[in-house]
Amino acid sequence: MKKIFWFSALAAAMATPAVMAQTVPQGYQLQQVLIMSRHNLRAPLANNGSVLEQSTPNKWPEWDVPGGQLTTKGGVLEVYMGHYMREWLAEQKLVANGECPESKSVYAWANSLQRTVATAQFFINGAFPGCDVPVHHQEKMGTMDPTFNPVITDESAAFSEQAVNAMEAQRQQYALGESYKLLEKIVHYAQSPACKEKHQCSLAEGKDTFSAKYQQEPGASGPLKVGNSLVDAFTLQYYEGMPMDQVAWGEIKNEQQWQTLSKLKNSYQDTLFTSADVARNVAKPLVKYIDKTLVEEVGSAPKITLLVGHDSNIASLLTALDFTPYQLHDQHERTPIGGKIVFQRWHDTAGKRDLMKIEYVYQSSEQLRNTQPLTLKSPAQRVTLALKGCPVDNAGFCPIEKFNAVMRDAAK
Repeated sequence: MKKIFWFSALAAAMATPAVMAQTVPQGYQLQQVLIMSRHNLRAPLANNGSVLEQSTPNKWPEWDVPGGQLTTKGGVLEVYMGHYMREWLAEQKLVANGECPESKSVYAWANSLQRTVATAQFFINGAFPGCDVPVHHQEKMGTMDPTFNPVITDESAAFSEQAVNAMEAQRQQYALGESYKLLEKIVHYAQSPACKEKHQCSLAEGKDTFSAKYQQEPGASGPLKVGNSLVDAFTLQYYEGMPMDQVAWGEIKNEQQWQTLSKLKNSYQDTLFTSADVARNVAKPLVKYIDKTLVEEVGSAPKITLLVGHDSNIASLLTALDFTPYQLHDQHERTPIGGKIVFQRWHDTAGKRDLMKIEYVYQSSEQLRNTQPLTLKSPAQRVTLALKGCPVDNAGFCPIEKFNAVMRDAAK
């Protein structure tokens, strides 16, 4: 079987300074961690009969769980991530090796969908096996928790128009013609039901329309949504470890094609959730939760907080807090499956000051596909992030006062 490496030399070169900046200065003590996680590996959201089936005459592979649910492999991958994070937390002396954490020192909160609750449970099992650490969520499963629900909360017509205009402007930044042409070839779009029955025969020439309705997620219809659904399905097939002749029916032959296709998925997410107007609105409940935990009630907050939501949560959060642009090495997804934004409060004993460090901790495409166990010796990927309002030093730390100011401003 031919192995495909999802690796970009340019991405690696851009990420090198961040990767190298992970050593902890002498005398720094980790005091508190908040982990904002995306759920791990799931079956495609678009089931047969929907956009996937309409976009190709080909038959899609079967999955062992219903669409949108965490797969068995997704659970294993999250156990590995939990185990790795536990090793790191113990190394930094925030928890003790071989012991269960103290009562109320760890708090886990997940969106009330199967894939998010299960992800949190598997993470806790990997991090604290045999320990009584409950995963909290809304009682009614299958409904979105307001904390994680990225819906428009401004009911004015003026904001809706403003948000749609922002999404349209964001979409114009991306040149996707080459990506659409490759995708059309892979799925044989000219022979698809969408072409034969609805006379929609060109993704490259199609028109996107966007919506920003009160109490609904930012929405899109048209080729960008179709492209996102198809590339998402191929990506998940790859992660699941399906034979390469089943991943996109064996039509993706090299790294360059993966890069070209991944532009569609990343552009879809960026268009819907990373324009400043939309991001600040839909991320507000999550921002307020993080502000409460890391700033307002820091003295009484748990030492370790785990939040599990979705890529839309992470994408909008990063824009709402105004992070500087980042590049993840060994990954094509901007917000990878199972990836985590890890907020870390540190105390500098010599300088008698508190500092914040924020990292993106995630599994590379190959670690996901190969179900690679994670340890400190075989670690997850880590990239240091920076807020525009809280510039970091050479080791990736920024003063807590500036971080608190950023959070208070975003939570208004």
